[in-house]
Amino acid sequence: MADGTTTELSPLAESLMAGDKRSLARAITLIESDDPAGWALVREVFPKTGKARITGFTGPPGVGKSTLIGALTAELRKEDREVAVLSIDPSSPFTKGALLGDRIRLTEHFLDRGVFIRSMASRGALGGLSEAALQAVLAMDASGKDDVLIETVGVGQGEIDIVDHADTIVLALMPGSGDSIQALKAGVMEIPDIIVVNKADHPMTDTMVREVRSALSLSHQAGEWRVPILRTEAARGEGVAELAAKMAEHRAWIENEGTLAERRARNLRNEVVGLAAVRLRRRLEAVLEEDPEAARLVARVVDRELDPATAAIELLELTNEERGK
Repeated sequence: MADGTTTELSPLAESLMAGDKRSLARAITLIESDDPAGWALVREVFPKTGKARITGFTGPPGVGKSTLIGALTAELRKEDREVAVLSIDPSSPFTKGALLGDRIRLTEHFLDRGVFIRSMASRGALGGLSEAALQAVLAMDASGKDDVLIETVGVGQGEIDIVDHADTIVLALMPGSGDSIQALKAGVMEIPDIIVVNKADHPMTDTMVREVRSALSLSHQAGEWRVPILRTEAARGEGVAELAAKMAEHRAWIENEGTLAERRARNLRNEVVGLAAVRLRRRLEAVLEEDPEAARLVARVVDRELDPATAAIELLELTNEERGK
């Protein structure tokens, strides 16, 4: 601390920071269940975060992101790097839990002491990243992992949320897919640092690479990182070593250019705003359910006596009054 004093860490925080996998799993469970102990733990370990390389993987469903991450994990382990994988699954509409269970595709790494794998439900979060997922990444970072790989749900053009939470963004595409062509449009195509055309034995691969290269040429400016287009066959491990090398090259580039610090400052700012927005929404919903005056406010909107914008301002004022009591 600034005044020279020290803060004693909790036993869970100490074992987490020592790299204990059980402690990391326990920490993420607390975070995911919205247990106050989980948020307290993140407060404890946050000063020790910022060392891991955070890489986000996005792209349309079915392109093989899980298989690609599995092969990449094996490649990184050859370099003796400790790896954590966070797979964001669509939420079950019934249990709100993870639906697909992408860990099934990463089974070969379950017994590797240097690999930690966790699936987490998106819970309907825009862009596929819930607030719990963002805090889980911090816990993985604090546990001493060299690489944290985040696999997002894969919802097409709307999935650009990951750009605010990773150092390097990998966009995975698959030739011959209508979803992949949609990804060429503005939005998703503006965020990647590396593009991977997976399942590259498809006859339409060359066509897709040309289309992607053409789309990238329209937005590239001198002095910027030139986004590479890689071909992989993740199921056979082909092209994965080149992906690992490009990830390391991109990390070195943003460090040398000074943009890593800029990215992380932007990411943390957006995360603060995002978390605040989520919690404010919860508070507003609670006021609407519990405060009769708030219910009357909504009723006036339904009856066309009050416009929504004015009602929103008055609802915020009610929320502030509740806090002041």
